[in-house]
Amino acid sequence: MIAITNATIMCPVQGVIKNGIVLFDKGKIVKVGKSITIPTKAKKINAKGQYVLPGFIDAHCHHGLFDGSIGWAGMDGNEMTTPITPEMRGMDGFNPFEASLKEITRGGVTCINTGPGSGNVISGEAFVIKPNGATVVEDMIVMSPSALKIALGENPKRIHGVENKRMPSTRMGVASLLRKTLTNGQNYLDEWKAFGAKAREANEKGEAKPKPPKRDLGLETIAKVLKRQIPLHAHSHRADDITTIIRIAEEFNLRLVIIHCTEGHKIAKHIAKKGVPAVVGPTMLWVTKPETSERGFKTAVILNKAGVKVALQTDSLTPMNYFPLLPMYAIKHGMSREDALRCVTLNPAEILVIEDRVGSLEPGKDADLVIWSGDPFDFYSEVTQVFINGKKIPLE
Repeated sequence: MIAITNATIMCPVQGVIKNGIVLFDKGKIVKVGKSITIPTKAKKINAKGQYVLPGFIDAHCHHGLFDGSIGWAGMDGNEMTTPITPEMRGMDGFNPFEASLKEITRGGVTCINTGPGSGNVISGEAFVIKPNGATVVEDMIVMSPSALKIALGENPKRIHGVENKRMPSTRMGVASLLRKTLTNGQNYLDEWKAFGAKAREANEKGEAKPKPPKRDLGLETIAKVLKRQIPLHAHSHRADDITTIIRIAEEFNLRLVIIHCTEGHKIAKHIAKKGVPAVVGPTMLWVTKPETSERGFKTAVILNKAGVKVALQTDSLTPMNYFPLLPMYAIKHGMSREDALRCVTLNPAEILVIEDRVGSLEPGKDADLVIWSGDPFDFYSEVTQVFINGKKIPLE
C-alpha cells in the first residue's frame, strides 16, 4: 500500500484538493481526499509542493507500429497493397521495444490508443495499451479491439488513386468503398443469421446440420462495427469529410469518433448536434498538408464550447514527451483549465469507453497517476514519478 501525502491533487471529478492524500493498493485507488487515515504499513511519499494527477490519455496515436529510426523496416502500420483491410489487427504490428514508447510516460501519459495508420479507406483494428514496461503486447492491453480505423480525404486518395492508379481517387470513391464494405458486412450478417435459423430448424427435426457460410475475417470485423460492438475511428480533416462520415454512420447506425477534426470549428454546431466526439490534433510540431492548413488550437476550444466531447492527441507526429503542451496551448487559446484537464484525462477515457478504469482519481479505478514537480500546466513543471496499475515506472 502506498500513500502520496501533502500533494495538490488535480482531478476532473474530485476537483483541486490541496494538501491531499492519494492511497492506493494492489493496483487500485483506495481513497482520495484530505482526512484519510493512513495505515501504518503503508509506504509514504511526501509530495509537498508537488501535484498529483491522473495519467494523461492519448486517444489516437500510432506508437509501436512506426519506427522511423530504421526506415522502411519499421513501417508496420499501413498495409497499403489494397484500400480495404479491416482484417488487419494493429496488435500484430506492434513492437513493445519501439523507441518512441519510452517518450510516453515522460509526458505524463499512462494510456494510449494506438493502431494502424490512415493510408487505407479501412486500415484495421486499433487497441488500447498502458506503457507499463511489459515486453509482450498482451501484457500491456487494456482493450482490443478498441475501434476500426478508417480514413477519408487526401491520404487514401493519394496512396491509391494517385500513386497506384486504382480506386479511390476521389472523395466520392472513398465514401463508395465504405458503403460497399458496410453493405457487404450486412449481407454477411444476414447469411449467418439465416444459417442459424436453418441450423436450429434442422436440430429440431433431427436433420443434418446445414453447411455454414464461408468465414471472412474482414467482414467479421465489419460485423463488430455494424453490431455497435466497436466504433469507427474516422480520420477526417476537412469539414466536408466530417459531414460525409457522419452521414454514413447514420445510414448504418454506427458508433463514430472523429479523429483529427481539423476543420471541425467550421461546423462545430453540426458535430455537437449529432453527438459525435472529436479527438483533435496533431496541432503542433509537424508539417502541414492542404487539408490541414487551418490546424490550430482554436478547433478544440470552439468544439468544446459548442458542447462536443473533445480529447487532445498527438497522432505520434507530436513526440509524446511534449504531450503536456497540448492542454497548455488549449488554455492559452481560451479553454478553461478544468476543461483542458478533462480533454487529456476523463474525456478520452469516455471516448474510448474505459472510464471505469482510468481518467480520474477515484476509489476502485486503476492506480495510474503522475506526480509533477509543480503545476502541470506550467511550462517548467516536470514529471517526477509515474505509477501504472500501482507500480512505479522508471522514467528513462
